[in-house]
Amino acid sequence: QVQLVECGGGLAQAGGSLRLSCAASGRTFSRFAMGWFRQAPGKEREFVAAITWGAGSTSYTDSVKGRFTISRDNAKNTVYLQMNSLKPEDTAVYYCAARASAVITTAKRNYNYWGSGTQVTVSS
Repeated sequence: QVQLVECGGGLAQAGGSLRLSCAASGRTFSRFAMGWFRQAPGKEREFVAAITWGAGSTSYTDSVKGRFTISRDNAKNTVYLQMNSLKPEDTAVYYCAARASAVITTAKRNYNYWGSGTQVTVSS
């Protein structure tokens, strides 16, 4: 079992930055691919970014490329999402997810564990 706890959400102005963190406990964190997803009110949960367990490969949804950066520190069992140049459309609850695999994927059904989410609100 893996427990995931997100933090770092909050209120930001358009053009501003936030850094989300996700702390993992339980099974060996370094053997999990990690992802970030988000869900806006009335919308489906969508993929944002993912990173392999060795941090050798990352993937981003097109709308955040060049603005968001996913990274991880296996020694601290933590994955991060640095969000720059925020836009009002980035407003959502952001979820951390773990996948017991070496391969990253954008499909939420392929992630085994989820955090409870952290709210990000971007004002215009």
